[in-house]
Amino acid sequence: MKVQVCIIGGGPSGLLLSQLLHLQGIDTIVLEKYSREHVLARIRAGVLEHGFAKLMHEAQCGQRMDREGEVHHGFNIAHDGRLDRVDLHKYSSGNSVIIYGQTEVTRDLYEARDRLGGKVVHHAEDVTPHDIASDAPYVTYRSGENTIRVDCDYVVGADGFHGVSRKSIPKNVLREYEKVYPFGWLGILSRTPPPLSEVAYAKHERGFALCSMRSRVLSRYYIQVPSSDKVEDWSDDAFWAELKRRLPEELAARLITGPSIEKSIAPLRSFVAEPMRHGRLFLAGDAAHIVPPTGARGLNTAASDIYYLYHALIDHYRKGDDSGLDGYSEKALARVWKAQRFSWWLTMLLHRFPDRLPYDDRLQDIEMSYLFASETAKRLVAENYVGLPF
Repeated sequence: MKVQVCIIGGGPSGLLLSQLLHLQGIDTIVLEKYSREHVLARIRAGVLEHGFAKLMHEAQCGQRMDREGEVHHGFNIAHDGRLDRVDLHKYSSGNSVIIYGQTEVTRDLYEARDRLGGKVVHHAEDVTPHDIASDAPYVTYRSGENTIRVDCDYVVGADGFHGVSRKSIPKNVLREYEKVYPFGWLGILSRTPPPLSEVAYAKHERGFALCSMRSRVLSRYYIQVPSSDKVEDWSDDAFWAELKRRLPEELAARLITGPSIEKSIAPLRSFVAEPMRHGRLFLAGDAAHIVPPTGARGLNTAASDIYYLYHALIDHYRKGDDSGLDGYSEKALARVWKAQRFSWWLTMLLHRFPDRLPYDDRLQDIEMSYLFASETAKRLVAENYVGLPF
């Protein structure tokens, strides 16, 4: 089999790139280890930057997002028994975010690939890139008893943190930067209306909490827990009780509880791999970088990778211009590190660290006070939250 671009990973990053390139006449194949049902069962964040929404429209996948997504012009932070709001519309030149679950984004992209007859292979086992430093790379995968070879011009690794793509870059070339946080987020999904029409983060002496939503009737809640905790340690009743303790009284009183549809603990990690290109292999999304879910930068940062890579490949095939491909890693990493900074800052601001000093607690308090007393601080937060320019 011969294609122009072989994409490893059938999550939203790989599917979005495949869809965008297909619309421009560039032949791709997507290789996914798991079934479509498995991919769609993953519960992920759902705060989309305005730039991501534009990409979905360019990919002809934005109609349901427009109908069902919730446009948010601000978000809230609960602290010291009060609730303060960051006005995104006011402080980011009229921009906003869209609340629309990553599962729904992925579903829309799958349906778009089906409409165009896109090549998406599920249950692709033992996917392996070969000769990525040469002018003739190829990828092999196993389907049942058969080993299939895909010759291509370029390989894109969008197969996540544990995927094969990043591991294919020689160790003497790859540099990895990582920070693992000493806690996780215990999250539940419930078929209940959210207590507010916008997302609310909470800083509390017992730990961080978050009230978010997937729709007006489907809510997603999180509480900070020690990294040693397990899902089995927490009943639904215990979760709701702890969440209410961490919210201001006015917000806790609005909380409508119900049985969890899904419950899981997400570890918090910051990670960046450099470079994001080696030879004819390009990394995108979680294959190259991970941010804590604080601030919802993960999927959005992956989208900026796809934006840069999509335009670079268009310039290559249409104009014979390789400057975008040559500069991809540097350009993508510049935005990745800005997203890392924002996620790190918000994580440090809102969480309780087990080894903290009284000095650290006071700095958190002062930082929070400064945020809501300074127009400049609110503008900086809003600009990052709605998404920095690509």
